Amino acid sequence: MNGRLNHAKRLSRQPRSTTYVVRNAQALPAPTTRSRRGRRQRGSGSSTYVAGQIPPGENQRFNRSVCRPHSPGDRVMSFIEFVHRAIDLLPALARFAIMMALILAIPRIARALRIPVVVGLLLSGVLLGPHILDVFPRDHPVAKFFSDLGMLLLMFFAGWEIDLELFRQKIFRSIVFGVTTTAIPLLLGTLAAHWLGYALLPAIVIGSLLASHTLLALPIVTALGLQRQEAIVVAIGATMMSDTLSLLVFAVCVPMYASGFSASALVIQVAEIVAFVVFVLAGLSRAAGYVLRKVEHDEETYFVLMLGILAVTALLAQYINLPGIVGTFMAGLAVNAAVKDKPAKSKLEFMGTTLFIPVFFVVTGFLIDPLALARSLSEDAMLAGGIVAALLLGKWIAAESCGRAFGYGPATRKMMWSLTLPQVAATLAAALVANKTFNAAGQPLLDTRMFNGVLIMVLVTSILGPLLVQRFAPAMAAAANRVRAARDSTR
Repeated sequence: MNGRLNHAKRLSRQPRSTTYVVRNAQALPAPTTRSRRGRRQRGSGSSTYVAGQIPPGENQRFNRSVCRPHSPGDRVMSFIEFVHRAIDLLPALARFAIMMALILAIPRIARALRIPVVVGLLLSGVLLGPHILDVFPRDHPVAKFFSDLGMLLLMFFAGWEIDLELFRQKIFRSIVFGVTTTAIPLLLGTLAAHWLGYALLPAIVIGSLLASHTLLALPIVTALGLQRQEAIVVAIGATMMSDTLSLLVFAVCVPMYASGFSASALVIQVAEIVAFVVFVLAGLSRAAGYVLRKVEHDEETYFVLMLGILAVTALLAQYINLPGIVGTFMAGLAVNAAVKDKPAKSKLEFMGTTLFIPVFFVVTGFLIDPLALARSLSEDAMLAGGIVAALLLGKWIAAESCGRAFGYGPATRKMMWSLTLPQVAATLAAALVANKTFNAAGQPLLDTRMFNGVLIMVLVTSILGPLLVQRFAPAMAAAANRVRAARDSTR
């Protein structure tokens, strides 16, 4: 009995090992124990020390900084890892609720911060995308479908929101300015991309991305009552020309890159594009107008027919190797007059602008890797700077030359320049298509470096354009008032 008690006492005096989960742990010396004779000897009663096992007697010697983060960066990474583990447990319906809350909150936050709503949606997509919090995977089929439909609706709305009456009022000047503000940025963008090492066809596509523009600051002009000024009407009319021409250039380049260059294939492709444009703008326009007038009092049927027109034109465009956004833009132009001031149009716009189009911008944000974007700003600063500089210079030359030819004043010419700067809707949609278009060797038409450069251009111009409009609009309004007062005094 005494022998068993002595054996139990000896076991209780032997140190026990406790396992801790640590990072970057360093091996510590084996614990010391006492022998029966009272001499200290190292290593008895313990197995060989393994990194990650810390004896209790050594706790005070153990470096506490190994067990927990000791820098803000480590704390942030630990928080993100915790969020990832929590998000993995969320059901799909909870993620959908997060997306809806995001779409509801971001516009209000963006307006409070005085940044464009599009930029806010893109940044929220970056935050919740796979590169940071990973709330939504990049290639989720439901998110991808919503995003694709939002992209098609965006270009459909771009087509039918063009005011054809305003365009007809100043059609010659609108065409001249539209061709100029398309051709010069296209040329400068192509030269800049070719100088940066891109082949001719990708360089032309990059130039076409710079050719179009989005009238992001038009609400500012409307709030000041300048939307009926001649220069603004010309800029709005030029939008139709620039969007159409840039998309046609883009439509020619995409299938050539995917299938390879061939003179006969190029002729066939151009013939198919011409036939498609004539079919949509002439044939489909009349047929759709006739059918829509027949069902204009049945809003549900009218609504479904418009979605059907969108889907059919997108599929027809893809059938002849055109991007679907080209087909839906042409469809928007085709039904422009037929859907004017119809209740079903407002309902489709409501559905698109409140759900599908915001999802498109958020999902586009999923593609943005903030580390790669920061690397582009540091390592590829010349690439991003060259693209932005080509855009700013090209749009300025177009506005300045046409404004002088039309007899506009300095403030008006600056307004035309700042209105045509933002690159958002068509640019983002086309850039996304180009990034997903591959040649036979598996190389994308728009690689990741240039895609990041285009995103930087979108962020810069979507903020810079409205700021410049706010700066130049009062001077233009004052000049218009002086002209009006002088005209009234001569009567």
